[in-house]
Amino acid sequence: MHKLTVLVSLILLGIAGFVIFNRVPQVIPPQTEDKKEVPRFEVIARNLEVPWALAFLPDGKILVTERKGIVKLVDKNGAVTEVGKINVTQVSESGLHGIAIDPKFSENHYIYLYYTYSTNGDNTFNRVSRFNFDSSLKSEKIIIDQIPGAPNHDGGRIKFGLGNMLYITTGDAQNPSLAQDKESFAGKILRVTQEDKIEIFSYGHRNPQGITWDDMGNLWETEHGQTATDEINLIQPVRNYGWPIIRGDQSQKDMASPYIHSGSNTWAPAGVAFFNGSLYFGGLRGQALFEYNIERKQLKEHFKGQFGRLREVVLGPDNMLYITTSNRDGRGNPQPEDDKIIRMNPEKL
Repeated sequence: MHKLTVLVSLILLGIAGFVIFNRVPQVIPPQTEDKKEVPRFEVIARNLEVPWALAFLPDGKILVTERKGIVKLVDKNGAVTEVGKINVTQVSESGLHGIAIDPKFSENHYIYLYYTYSTNGDNTFNRVSRFNFDSSLKSEKIIIDQIPGAPNHDGGRIKFGLGNMLYITTGDAQNPSLAQDKESFAGKILRVTQEDKIEIFSYGHRNPQGITWDDMGNLWETEHGQTATDEINLIQPVRNYGWPIIRGDQSQKDMASPYIHSGSNTWAPAGVAFFNGSLYFGGLRGQALFEYNIERKQLKEHFKGQFGRLREVVLGPDNMLYITTSNRDGRGNPQPEDDKIIRMNPEKL
């Protein structure tokens, strides 16, 4: 495999000031509802094994990654077929993670995957690779290699954002000091330009597992805290988000405190999507679909405990939320036909 020459550079952009609301948000408990007011949802795929990420193809079919290294295709009728297998190192949280569809997929048929691998059985890394996809995965080309990896804290979310550039979240690989090391890819949000330059977009992250953009083009990130103080961050270029030096309400010069955090509670936030003024994110240990209204600064919980651990949250082309359960990951209690992909109507929550 060809290893790209990687240019690591801090982004020379001005940083606009913004107000950081680093307070613990008030959680509004679910209201008692009669049957007519129950939010509408539908299970569209069943019997998956630890689905980690979803991405929509132009024809509306869904590609889904399973952490053990399998890529599956879900058609509009819910039929599931295996379309690829990646040789991954899968221990605890490591394995096959994020997936992204190239914005020009109809022309080039490119998809991108983030996964964990080992060399000589000892050194563990993550990488992002590009594949050709028609009815199966072909022709791997490595885009970023040797991102520090570990059994836990591998990050792994990849998405195309503004300017059709690829954004990548990486964890601290269980070595917190790497998050502050600008020579390391660990504990960062990376950005790959259209010229294949790799930039450190932000740093000081512990284990970011969700990114999305709002209708104003702002980048939001979800991040696992240490035991508690899970975070939602409003990401700005070049900023240091503090891990492991600050957390929760702590602050320090030249470091960004979280926009909001979970305080002594644990969300274990994963995938996140923006819709109609709110951020929707999955809670693993929190076992809920969380909704944070940005303007009202208000946090709600939906389906608390109903589906178990929720990981991926994607807004589909039909403006529905697509959610995955993660009950077969060794930390949950599998329900019949887990794991599932569930389509939810955000207008009915």
